[in-house]
Amino acid sequence: MTALGETLAAELRAGDLLVLSGPLGAGKTTFTRGIGAGLGVRGRVASPTFVLARTHPSLGDGPPLVHVDAYRLQSAMELDDLDIDYVRSVVVVEWGSGLLDGVAESWLELDIVRPTGAGADAAATDTDRSDADDDTDQTDASDLGADEPRTITIRGFGPRWAGTAYAGESPATAK
Repeated sequence: MTALGETLAAELRAGDLLVLSGPLGAGKTTFTRGIGAGLGVRGRVASPTFVLARTHPSLGDGPPLVHVDAYRLQSAMELDDLDIDYVRSVVVVEWGSGLLDGVAESWLELDIVRPTGAGADAAATDTDRSDADDDTDQTDASDLGADEPRTITIRGFGPRWAGTAYAGESPATAK
């Protein structure tokens, strides 16, 4: 997931919005950590579960990364209250499906599917959400099936992604 994030980061620029969907432990934060590495941002990219959003400034001349966890948000208005700079940043929103209508003209949606083995069952029943999607020292990544393969479907919407491999009509899928 980290390598995929780093690879995709090479194609991202200020104003790009990514919406990540997938179950707990699917690798959304790990993927975002890869984007941060690829963009060359400052600070460790960790799950913003309790702070809702973190901004990671660029170490160079690239855009900052804004990482949002919308799991606890009830409406688009609550997301709007975060006052996110969508124009000058690369914005990654976990659990943002349905909350971002009208925010951007173009965006990428990433759906992450993980196998339903024993590790997946452990993650799917975790209701605490204390960084279950984040491979921190407090989380045993092997319990979350971190080394199990994922299927990621990337669909691009709007003029920014028209004519690319990510165009919504024919999604790009990676394993």
